[in-house]
Amino acid sequence: MAQEMPAGEDTHFGFASVPLGEKQARVDDVFHKVASRYDVMNDLMSAGLHRAWKDVLVGMVRPAGRPGFRHLDVAGGTGDVAFRIARAGGAQTHVTVLDINSDMLEVGRARAEKLGLAGLDFVEANAEQLPFPDKSFDAYTIAFGIRNVPRIQIALNEAYRVLKRGGRFLCLEFSQVDLPVVARFYDAYSFTAIPAIGKVVTGDGAPYRYLVESIRKFPTAESFAEMIAEAGFKRASFTRLTGGVVCIHSGWKL
Repeated sequence: MAQEMPAGEDTHFGFASVPLGEKQARVDDVFHKVASRYDVMNDLMSAGLHRAWKDVLVGMVRPAGRPGFRHLDVAGGTGDVAFRIARAGGAQTHVTVLDINSDMLEVGRARAEKLGLAGLDFVEANAEQLPFPDKSFDAYTIAFGIRNVPRIQIALNEAYRVLKRGGRFLCLEFSQVDLPVVARFYDAYSFTAIPAIGKVVTGDGAPYRYLVESIRKFPTAESFAEMIAEAGFKRASFTRLTGGVVCIHSGWKL
């Protein structure tokens, strides 16, 4: 049974304030619009850097040499992270790709079939209510998705629940640039160039204005580490990449 949203509570949708119960539908609409060009836009927006960031993330998962390794990639509809993990782990690895957006999952399924990748499941479900038993997975990743979840702490609690003892939570997410000169350039690029690129590539710049604004509304790396710890994870930590443009957050279920 789906969890009801608290009545009268507001949250942010980019820089706008919206009722908590409306955010998920608005986020879904954003990703329905961009699904077919999502991976192309990632290359254009990050100048290809997202590939290196994801490689670092997968390197921290370390699925190779672990027979029966079960991995959950949340908000991973197009399969970009999941495919890397499946390849790194080999035939002994099983990866479940979970996303709330059916269009994103359809892109992922088509890509997996084209690449001839086996050992993957695609599941349409909510990060706040994962349809899996306790202690089902050896590792959990979420890349550029946690900031779109209406109730982040609940999603973190769910991540903890479905991980086995010794399992690892890893989150790749945009963060706060910690170099002033880079920060000024990054702000100018984010709010001007990214929506313009989005309009040219997808025909609509509005979804990318939301995505840029959502980055600015996401908690600081330090605050998010505290949220991970609050969910029960031990050794909560983060690693800044590319001057703080992104962070990889980590926590262990010990």
